[in-house]
Amino acid sequence: MKNKLIHKINKKSAVIGIFGLGYIGLPLAIRFAEVGFKVLGFDIDKGKVKKLMNGESYIDYIKPLKIKKLLKNFEAKSDFSCSSDVDALILCVPTPLKKNKKPDLSFVTNTMSMLLPYMRKGQLLSLESTTYPGTTEEELLPRIEKKGLKVGKDFFLTYSPEREDPGNLNYKTKTIPKILGGHTRNCLEIGRELYGSSIDQIISVSSTKVAEMTKLLENIHRAVNIGLINEMKIVADKMNIDIYEVINAASTKPFGFTPYYPGPGLGGHCIPIDPFYLTWKAKQIGIDTRFIKIAGIVNTSMPRWVISKSEKILETYGKSLKGLKVLVLGIAFKKNVQDTRESPGIELMRLLKKKGAKISYSDPHVPIFPKMREYNFNLSSINLTSQSIKSYDLLLIATDHTKFDYSLIQKNAKLIIDTRGVYLNKFRNVVKA
Repeated sequence: MKNKLIHKINKKSAVIGIFGLGYIGLPLAIRFAEVGFKVLGFDIDKGKVKKLMNGESYIDYIKPLKIKKLLKNFEAKSDFSCSSDVDALILCVPTPLKKNKKPDLSFVTNTMSMLLPYMRKGQLLSLESTTYPGTTEEELLPRIEKKGLKVGKDFFLTYSPEREDPGNLNYKTKTIPKILGGHTRNCLEIGRELYGSSIDQIISVSSTKVAEMTKLLENIHRAVNIGLINEMKIVADKMNIDIYEVINAASTKPFGFTPYYPGPGLGGHCIPIDPFYLTWKAKQIGIDTRFIKIAGIVNTSMPRWVISKSEKILETYGKSLKGLKVLVLGIAFKKNVQDTRESPGIELMRLLKKKGAKISYSDPHVPIFPKMREYNFNLSSINLTSQSIKSYDLLLIATDHTKFDYSLIQKNAKLIIDTRGVYLNKFRNVVKA
């Protein structure tokens, strides 16, 4: 079985199945199709399937021309029964948190339930979703073996965490080194052949657990350091010190220092969520991850700190948030993308509304406020002109998109609260928060 599957991969006759066609799955599907594989993309969202088959893109940095070229070797489907035609099944589904901050693996387990009836000998299953160490062995392996498939002999299982950075044009799927762990040596060998056919560098590790922990370390490293710099910002602000000047000065040290930058909180599908996957798993084995939890507390508190700072700034002008016309600039979780998941900008909108402010937003990447479970704003993006900017009492920069005309904003705004350090120079109407 192993040699047969490797032969198919080497000959590009293997069919690749990507399950979940979002920010992770779609770029991966494009990459496999680019090198000549036939790719089947599966998603329960029929709207996504329809758009792809019409040559349309729903991710703003993936142009429609790329999708049209993709269609030569690609077909999108919502019918999972076709997965029996696939040689490599790659799961790129969400792994969010429940309200109690416990891991929610329902997307993974539900996908497995849909796939199991169609799994057969000679296939490889690879999980890419970020999760706690042990998920591949504890959740996927038993389901596969219950079907009567012997993993490592007639079926193969790997874990290879996604490392996409949406909107980052310097790194592409092809050039980002790929971590890979296999359940057995045969699983690892086949995984290397598959991913090595399309990605420049494969980093093999000794087990799926190591690969799962590697992904968590990468994101927790960022969460902790961002928590540190956010706390430093609060201290510096109290001491009337510009934290951005401090960071720039510290960055001149050629060793031992990596710059991180503060903000109004953390967003996206990784950094605000992934640490809780490890803290939950650690608790199962009797370990309290205090350091990670403290960073989470600091980062989660940042939107409230920004609002508190804003209220203090407004007091000096004899104003309050109640009844104030506020325009939030940027509701995507990071610059130059359209993804609003866990966005601190949206949390700021909620807090501003709670304080009685009349809120609007402007985001060139998010023209209509998306449907979200926890937030319900019937709003569309405001076009920034001299006149529209002047109509607001306060502009709050939450996401520093490149498309914003910051000179136009500064010249026409009555007051700007800058949470991203956009304005390094001092202006009469700009206050950093």
